[in-house]
Amino acid sequence: MTPEPQFALADIRMRVQRDLTNFLAEQIQYLGEIGTELIPVAEAMSAFLLDGGKRLRPLFAYSGYLAAGGKDDGAIIRAVSSLELLQACALIHDDLMDGSDTRRGKPSIHRWFEGIHQTEELSGSATSYGVSAAVLLGDLALVWSDQMLHSSAIASEALIRSLSIYDEMRLELMAGQFLDVHEQALASQSVARSLKIARYKSGKYTVERPLHFGVSLAQPDEEKRQNFMTIFSEFGLPLGEAFQLRDDLLGVFGDPSVTGKPAGDDLREGKRTVLMAMTQDRASEQQERIISKLFGDPNLSDAGIEELQMIITNTGASEHVEELIEKLTLTALDALSREEINETAYALLSELASNSVRRIV
Repeated sequence: MTPEPQFALADIRMRVQRDLTNFLAEQIQYLGEIGTELIPVAEAMSAFLLDGGKRLRPLFAYSGYLAAGGKDDGAIIRAVSSLELLQACALIHDDLMDGSDTRRGKPSIHRWFEGIHQTEELSGSATSYGVSAAVLLGDLALVWSDQMLHSSAIASEALIRSLSIYDEMRLELMAGQFLDVHEQALASQSVARSLKIARYKSGKYTVERPLHFGVSLAQPDEEKRQNFMTIFSEFGLPLGEAFQLRDDLLGVFGDPSVTGKPAGDDLREGKRTVLMAMTQDRASEQQERIISKLFGDPNLSDAGIEELQMIITNTGASEHVEELIEKLTLTALDALSREEINETAYALLSELASNSVRRIV
């Protein structure tokens, strides 16, 4: 009997966690052999990667693999688990660029190493030490992602097929990150530009490309492979955008005890999201003056956050984003109504889609 999709996803998530734990144990031992100075690096990376995380990218990749005809395989689990290390690279660097103090309720990597510098009373700037450590640890996660994929013991033919997708996913992620940085520097709002950033910075490498990665591992037949790629683009792109829009809402309205980030963190950082672009498009002159004064203030008070939250709600922007999330999700699910997607695969991908856009963290 085929397990219920939520139980199947829980099993995949558990196996991904196990493989990440085993891989990191090997790498941590290796770092320790280089020098005891690297023990804090090993501890920070282990905690960052293993304490929390939704494992969405490996889940989408393995679901895509199964949907495209792949059979359950431990080596494939290890291969798709490498995507969590790519995600770690993105998060470490993103937190640094945004100046975020926390991640999942704990200090972000650059703040973690600032704390080490201060506690051990090291020479020089604690801030510079933290920045340097975060750059290097993000790069290390990227290297480890390659290493985990190449040591996964998958068939060489499958590895070769997957590499072009893997490279494209990394390129699109970095391009999206730069678009985000550039958007902040423009100091203006555009719904179209923000949607493009949402697609490249998060949506594509969260949903579409992991699905493509899974298909490339499963399907040797080029015609069938391209067919599944097309289906999963039609499914993955709108779902990925819905995923990022949910992030936008959580960055403003999320519960800190659940998200692990301070309330209204995106407002303090001045994140130019789709939500904020829609808010400013709809804001009155008085509301726009308040936004100009408060949005992006790193010392924004709780009262200021509440004032901005009220403006976002009163303009109807948050409601419109919720409606857009629903519309994009339905568009994505409609793309799965194809004969190539069997009933089991449909159930698994539908459950994963729901988990992605209806989450609270």
